[in-house]
Amino acid sequence: MPQAETLAAEAEAKSLLKAMSDYLASQKAISFAYDSNLEVVTKDHQKLLLASSGKIELGRPDKLRATRFGGFANVELVFDGKTVTLVGKDINLYTQVDLPGTVEHLVDAMRDKLGKPVPGADLLLPDAYDKLMEGVTDVKDLGSGVIGGVECDHLAFRAKDVDWQIWIAQGENPHPCRYVITASRVDQGPQYSIQISDWKTGVDVVAEDYSFVNKTDARKVDLTDLADIDELPDHLATGDYK
Repeated sequence: MPQAETLAAEAEAKSLLKAMSDYLASQKAISFAYDSNLEVVTKDHQKLLLASSGKIELGRPDKLRATRFGGFANVELVFDGKTVTLVGKDINLYTQVDLPGTVEHLVDAMRDKLGKPVPGADLLLPDAYDKLMEGVTDVKDLGSGVIGGVECDHLAFRAKDVDWQIWIAQGENPHPCRYVITASRVDQGPQYSIQISDWKTGVDVVAEDYSFVNKTDARKVDLTDLADIDELPDHLATGDYK
């Protein structure tokens, strides 16, 4: 492809990503269902795929409810702008951390301080475009793709340590439909992907109260005692796996 066409394609891809980011930031309420896949590579180079499903309900600027149900954990996160609560539903345990601030503050703290990242967190931030484009060295517009029956613009990006792709719904509501991250510097290039469905915004979002109600008499424990609530369970994070 001639350089002029390449530059035009890069500019179009960036424009589509920016339009998605601006659309997401403008929504006061968002909800969606998701299916995620996390690849694990063993020492003998066998890829294992861990699958989970869940739902996200977001109320800007400081409300979030997230669930994730997989083969190893059934977890709920509730954030009311002051406190974040993590509930292990199958083990009937919960923990709470004082974390006053916005959803953006929550996402950063869950990832960097607590080591419990929120599913699809990069897509929930008001400055999603800037966060996603950090360190990007290559941009490609791969044309159209169809995800869950929705026609999407398919974009691919490369940074130092990861390659990532995103499929964005075409039309007036350019929401993300699939997001795939590939650890390009890790042996066998394991991937994390999240596919989004049942996208709703505004008055169509019927969120529950964003406060934690202990309906099952769950026992409160420290965060360190709430084991096996991540997509990568403890027994796969050690030993013969990486």
